[in-house]
Amino acid sequence: MDLTYRKAALSDLSVLVDIRIEFMLAANHLPEDTDMSRQRRWTEDYYRRALTDGTHTAFLVFEGDAFVGTGAVSYYQVMPTYCNPTGRKAYIMNIYTRPAWRRRGIALHTLNLLVDEIRRQGVTFISLEATDMGRPVYETYGFRPMPDEMKLPEDVPTRKDLL
Repeated sequence: MDLTYRKAALSDLSVLVDIRIEFMLAANHLPEDTDMSRQRRWTEDYYRRALTDGTHTAFLVFEGDAFVGTGAVSYYQVMPTYCNPTGRKAYIMNIYTRPAWRRRGIALHTLNLLVDEIRRQGVTFISLEATDMGRPVYETYGFRPMPDEMKLPEDVPTRKDLL
């Protein structure tokens, strides 16, 4: 297996968008004919902006001319805290290997490239959300669950009744 791992550039926009849509369909167990036109448009806008301003890094993996996998990180800033004095955070996402190439260490190698890149940027807070399929890869690498985070679901209305 002769694999090439390379950092994505703006010239890879169409590949990045296509693969992101493929990933979302797979991760959400959606039928292949699901209308993803809205997600496609938003994803393209995101990549165009984030690859230009440096708030996103993606790696693409190829075997010859065939795309086989990807992984990415989005960078963001929060208020500095005692445990994260810079306030800079990295959110790893979109680690995906096409089915025919799975179980060959591609996701783990891509994850390692991302962590190296994040650390080169001086970011120490690294998080991700794991699918059931990806969880063993992340646990093997050393990621641990975060007990302190909470999420407000979209269907919860603004609670003026509590004021």
